[in-house]
Amino acid sequence: MSFEKEDEVVLHDKHSEYDGESGQITQVMETMFGDATYTVSFEDGQETGVPEGSLEAVEDEE
Repeated sequence: MSFEKEDEVVLHDKHSEYDGESGQITQVMETMFGDATYTVSFEDGQETGVPEGSLEAVEDEE
């Protein structure tokens, strides 16, 4: 699953201070290998260069 700018996601990275937190994708960057990495903004900061495998979509609460 790929993500787009402004998608709400949860970060899963045990080495990040934002592990388990939800945030919003603010930038999508394509690497020279054709993979996408993301910049995710959280309430108190941001994480850059996040691979798709470390993100999970936030389910809409309708």
